[in-house]
Amino acid sequence: MNRDMLEIIRHQIPLTMPPETAVQQACARMHDRRVGAVLVTNEAGRLLGIFTGRDAVEFLAGGKDAAAISLGDVMTPNPDVLPAGAKAIEALRLMRDGGFRHLPVVENDLVIGIVSRGDFRGLEHDRLDVETGLWESMR
Repeated sequence: MNRDMLEIIRHQIPLTMPPETAVQQACARMHDRRVGAVLVTNEAGRLLGIFTGRDAVEFLAGGKDAAAISLGDVMTPNPDVLPAGAKAIEALRLMRDGGFRHLPVVENDLVIGIVSRGDFRGLEHDRLDVETGLWESMR
């Protein structure tokens, strides 16, 4: 029931882009790939930041020029990450506590994947709900 990150991301090729990439290009690639986030990496594959669909909406609502601004200017730098051996419940806890929907998975400081809330099964969400209910009842 409590899968690890390698099981969840085993067939995944995460969308990664360098920080110089224009926001417009990143949004187009996100749309083409039907993904909700871009992992911003350096040439060695080390994670620098993350840019999500929520970031895109906020950016565009501000009237900024998506062709003129790079990911490095608008990404969330140094996002929380999960090690490859982390369990599903750990990912769900971190997303709940941090208020975000995407988590990069790293191994030896290199990006190997990304998980989102939708990657987890109902049982994993149910376990988090039970755990949250227990904590709330103790307050």
